[in-house]
Amino acid sequence: MPENTHATPESHEYDRFAELAVESADYDRVDEFLNNRVSFTPREWAIARLCADFRTGTGVEMTKIGEHLPELVPFMSEPYSRQAVYQARRDFEEKVRIAGATFLYGAYSEFVTADELDDLMYEAVETAKFLLEVEGADVSLEDELTTEERVRTAMQEVREASAELRYDRCPHCGEQLGDD
Repeated sequence: MPENTHATPESHEYDRFAELAVESADYDRVDEFLNNRVSFTPREWAIARLCADFRTGTGVEMTKIGEHLPELVPFMSEPYSRQAVYQARRDFEEKVRIAGATFLYGAYSEFVTADELDDLMYEAVETAKFLLEVEGADVSLEDELTTEERVRTAMQEVREASAELRYDRCPHCGEQLGDD
């Protein structure tokens, strides 16, 4: 993350996507990579990242981000309007919300086995870590382990709640089932 999050894109040396610049990545290559791993587009990814990095106490300078988009992100070739920046950020947030609900529903309803869930989590963690590395961020081992433990605990609670709901209690009133 930039040291001064109150700086504007023009006054801040921004190298979040420096690795992509070194690799001369273009939009199509980034899009192909993301299509195979996540549900957001390169445009949504870059703009969501910029909005997070350049957030100030009064909000985000979406006009400035849009005007300087090609300078800030090597695979973006043209500036965006304030409205396009806002829409890309909203699209990203919506896809994250939907992906979370889809994942939890699959786990909660046991459409995926515990082993499959473990594989999904491993792949998701590796993809997230890679994207963060591309952005130039470091994830400490302690942060990684803490996050994995939070997810593991949440998923255990989902599994327990699912089993209780399906086998022990009425989904409407919570009354104990099967004691007749």
